Amino acid sequence: MAYINLLPWREAALKAKQKEYFTILFAVGSIVLAFVLTFNFYYQARIDGQNTKNQYLRNEITQLDIQIAEIKTLNDKKKALQQLIAVVEQLQRSRNVGTQVLDEIAKIIPNGIYIIELEKRGNILQLTGKSESNNHLANMIRAVESSDLFVDATPESITADESGSKLLSSFKMKVTIKGLVDDLSANKGSK
Repeated sequence: MAYINLLPWREAALKAKQKEYFTILFAVGSIVLAFVLTFNFYYQARIDGQNTKNQYLRNEITQLDIQIAEIKTLNDKKKALQQLIAVVEQLQRSRNVGTQVLDEIAKIIPNGIYIIELEKRGNILQLTGKSESNNHLANMIRAVESSDLFVDATPESITADESGSKLLSSFKMKVTIKGLVDDLSANKGSK
């Protein structure tokens, strides 16, 4: 007699294939999920590490900015102190100017020139006097130019006296005194 299988083998085979399919699908899904989570953790750790480095750099930059501000403040204080030192040095050099000016004038005035009036305004010295000849006056201008204390001798006027002796002529001359405090303030104004 013929063997007839009445059991539902097709349904059982279909269920077994479905079970095998879902098992493989679950295994592949689990592997993919594990792979995605591993990549996610790896890259998140790298991002966190980079954020930590960035925060460290920001903190260091902030500290350097504070130090730069302190350096600028110190440089400003240094410049102010240098200016004060320069003023003190100028004052130190110019404390005996009156004596030095009179001493230097005695040295540079040749015979034949007579100073009538001497006036000082700042670092400008106004000389008014009489001269026996223009050669004596030229010699005095040369002596002023070679002087260590005076510079820039500028004759303003030379006039012959008609009232008095014909031998004398009147002159006015401006001379600049080197190294006075007024020079320092004039240099600051020109810069």
